[in-house]
Amino acid sequence: MIPSILPTYNRAPLAFTHGEGSWLSTGDGRRFLDFGAGIAVNALGHAHPDLVAALTEQAGRLWHVSNLFEIPQQQALADKLVAATFADTVFFTNSGTESCELAIKMARKYWSDRGQPERTQIIAFNGAFHGRSTAAIAAAGSDKMTAGFGPLMPGFTHLDWGDHDALRAALTEQTAAVLIEPVQGEGGIRPLPDQCLRGLRQLCDETGALLILDEVQCGMGRTGRLFAHEWAGVTPDIMMVAKGIGGGFPLGAVLATEDAARAMGAGTHGSTYGGSPLACAVGNKVMDIIADPAFLDTVNARAGLLRQRLEGLVASHPDIFEEVRGIGLMLGLKCRVANAEVRAAAHEQNLITVPAADNVLRLLPPLNVSEDEIAQAIARLDRAAAALETTSK
Repeated sequence: MIPSILPTYNRAPLAFTHGEGSWLSTGDGRRFLDFGAGIAVNALGHAHPDLVAALTEQAGRLWHVSNLFEIPQQQALADKLVAATFADTVFFTNSGTESCELAIKMARKYWSDRGQPERTQIIAFNGAFHGRSTAAIAAAGSDKMTAGFGPLMPGFTHLDWGDHDALRAALTEQTAAVLIEPVQGEGGIRPLPDQCLRGLRQLCDETGALLILDEVQCGMGRTGRLFAHEWAGVTPDIMMVAKGIGGGFPLGAVLATEDAARAMGAGTHGSTYGGSPLACAVGNKVMDIIADPAFLDTVNARAGLLRQRLEGLVASHPDIFEEVRGIGLMLGLKCRVANAEVRAAAHEQNLITVPAADNVLRLLPPLNVSEDEIAQAIARLDRAAAALETTSK
């Protein structure tokens, strides 16, 4: 008999009743150090007092009015994002998947509005993850996500990660845009080198193709800059944002230049809940905290410490771990044993991690994680690895 919750998730046998900062607690009193942060969503940890206050205050005033009316909280957050980024305009969504849908529509509408409706091809990359909607899985293209869901939305070309010659050859007069994550998350914590992102920007400029960046997981301070592309010194035409922007409250956005977004006039897109007063009240507070240069300096300091300690962990357990990957507080351990086994062993040490492709275990702590919590996480991973070594003998 099918359970009352559709069984599409392979859930761990853990249920948490409350959280505080970097910690989660179960009903039987166990405390877990959370280095998954809801898959990079709880950017400021659990129950951050400033976010609780912002949400509580707004909840006592107004929850929802729909986008048929002006929403001051939405306007305030849009103004902050425009002031802090390349963007001239923002559309608010509820998730990264919804942001992907609009980014694709915006790129194709851009060319249709310019009298080239046949220019619909979008180049994407193997190993990518852009969400679970029909368009998003077509963009990613992997059999794991697309099998059984055909016919898929046409118009996507998939290239191998890092194949520059194939990318140059694939950019034609039919190409509307290139869609890429500056750091692949689900794909195994694979950062795109800065020089490659700069080269991609140049290729798009040469061919007229729009550059769409998916910063759903790597954005909002996760890499030590407000957005990951800032490290390369380039800007996209369209950018997808979600996860950390709401600090745990469902919120996403599409940021775009005026040129890229000009064709999206009244009636071309919409959302019932996107940019609600509740979501944007929280998003405004998240933005105030994370966009502060001093906060990002601390993220980089913590990231350097975590990476250093992880490199030592790999050296201490060469039969369990192969290498450290990533940037900022978006790091991964490439495992020599099944990452599911390492994750389970970490659970035994009351540590939460997140699996990814290519046998990688993701470490995505809250951005305000403390030095002591980093030390505790390393100690727990060390014990987990030692337990696996003992089991394998």
